[in-house]
Amino acid sequence: MTRPVRDRQRARERRVSGEPLAASWRPTDNPGTGRHVRQNKKGFFATYGWRVYAVPIMLAVTALVVIQTAGDKGSGASATEQQGGAAIDAAAGGDVATEPPITEKPAKPADPNIPTADLPPGPEYLQGGNGKYAVVPGTTPRVGGGGKLYTYTIEIEEGIDLTPYGGIDSFGRLVDSTLADPRGWAATGQVSVQRVDGNADPDIRFTLATPDTVHRPDYCGFSIKYESSCWRRGEKRVMINLARWVRGALAFGGDIGSYREYAINHEIGHAFGQGHVGCAEQGGLAPVMMQQTFGTANDYVALLNGQAGNRDPVQADGKTCRFNQWPNPQAQPPT
Repeated sequence: MTRPVRDRQRARERRVSGEPLAASWRPTDNPGTGRHVRQNKKGFFATYGWRVYAVPIMLAVTALVVIQTAGDKGSGASATEQQGGAAIDAAAGGDVATEPPITEKPAKPADPNIPTADLPPGPEYLQGGNGKYAVVPGTTPRVGGGGKLYTYTIEIEEGIDLTPYGGIDSFGRLVDSTLADPRGWAATGQVSVQRVDGNADPDIRFTLATPDTVHRPDYCGFSIKYESSCWRRGEKRVMINLARWVRGALAFGGDIGSYREYAINHEIGHAFGQGHVGCAEQGGLAPVMMQQTFGTANDYVALLNGQAGNRDPVQADGKTCRFNQWPNPQAQPPT
């Protein structure tokens, strides 16, 4: 869904050290003689004093700490509960249900804390904006030789500064080049695309927005507590999350440019009617409609969606793919 498989320690999960304290000493050596000497009870306490009581007390305190910590671990709140009445049916980018759930979903017992879903460290970004968008001027010829024509505009939430990333036109240029690539959707012959100006009432609005705006229930919501993008059908908006645009995804093995191409192709794929799929072949290229923002392993993706209550076709079958940003990766790239 619009802010990179490996066995890793789960994010934000505390490691508990529960080994009891132990003292190692030998009270029966007679210094200077090397001989073993028996001691009576009075001599024993006189010799070792408070240490006789300290060791069992320390052992008891350690045991209490271990028990208390184990109890705390089992009481963590779920990080994937529904919020605001909007159900997300595409966790790493996808369509958002236009109607709230008919019945309330039961609370989930635990947050899976999948480490691959975390946002990577990196540059700072604007967390929240005003929810208003400015259309970036620009048009393109029609791309693609057949199928339904989809027109689109490029829009950026007010307050976002793209100067460090190539300027105000950088977002639109990458969208244009990604959609025109022979490895893209338009080359399949099933759809064609064309960028139009802001007065043309486009079919799709590519919108770069801050995380707080993306999280709104009338856009992507936040049922899974990791940054993601989405396709909001009611608004005809591909919502690209600024946090992901700036930093990418831990699960995605490519560079930041490749990840951005993936985000564009994945979200517009939902606009073209495509749903989520899982990794089909162990070690193969991931389908572009796999939720690669969250992981390239079916087990991770299935667990996240299950914890959030999302109905998703990805099965936990142990398959892991390699990252891929293209719907038609076998085609030759542009020269």
